[in-house]
Amino acid sequence: MSKTYYLPQSNEVELFKAAAQMDLPILIKGPTGCGKTRFIEAMGEELGRDVYTVVCHDDLSAADLVGRHLIDENGTYWQDGPLTKAVRNGGICYLDEIIEARKDTTVVLHSLADYRRVLPIDRTGEVIEAHPDFMLVVSYNPGYQNVLKGMKPSTKQRFISLSFNYPKADIEKEVIIKESGVDDDTAQKLVDIAGEIRQLDDTDIQEAVSTRLLIYAGKLITKGFDPYQACMHSIVESLSDEDDVLEVLEKLISLHFTKSSDV
Repeated sequence: MSKTYYLPQSNEVELFKAAAQMDLPILIKGPTGCGKTRFIEAMGEELGRDVYTVVCHDDLSAADLVGRHLIDENGTYWQDGPLTKAVRNGGICYLDEIIEARKDTTVVLHSLADYRRVLPIDRTGEVIEAHPDFMLVVSYNPGYQNVLKGMKPSTKQRFISLSFNYPKADIEKEVIIKESGVDDDTAQKLVDIAGEIRQLDDTDIQEAVSTRLLIYAGKLITKGFDPYQACMHSIVESLSDEDDVLEVLEKLISLHFTKSSDV
């Protein structure tokens, strides 16, 4: 199995390792597609710990994290959820987009995210002491946060925080080349396109182009797709459905990659 590729932007690797050694939980803030999940996967490999990833959503219940009683032909039995598995066996429990989960669900994290490092399971009466290799990591996109959806201060202040953003241009170019296999010139054009889109402030784009989308475009180009067409499918159409916005983005792409006659 190949090692997950991750190119550090700052001191995040050193900070994560230090937090792991000191049993401190981590909160990662950053926009979609900036490398949060890739970073966690790479750190799991670096530390030799399994990663239990949970993508949070409105219907996520405490039972989805902790576990529940199930029934089979032999009767009732208890099945651990991903959080409980990580607490028992050791590993990184990564809760992606934590603010999407219900607030009554995130309360179960409190006793794990402070000095106690225990997980009470009300339905079984068990109180599990966290394995020495257990680590709690949560993330969210600040751009999606609002009055109704946001972490409670009592939860947020239990974590060390890391702020992620899209990589600097030279780092982003290196990542695109490594992940997609495009040449240096093409990668530079993709980075330039991203930079220009991210500077747009008078459009209805809800979120700027991610590094992930640039890699997708690079992969299509490497596969033989026309660069203009690859960018239209991977970047432009993924960012908006509004005709006026699509027109602006299409013109921007055409400044870097010539539109072929058959597109």
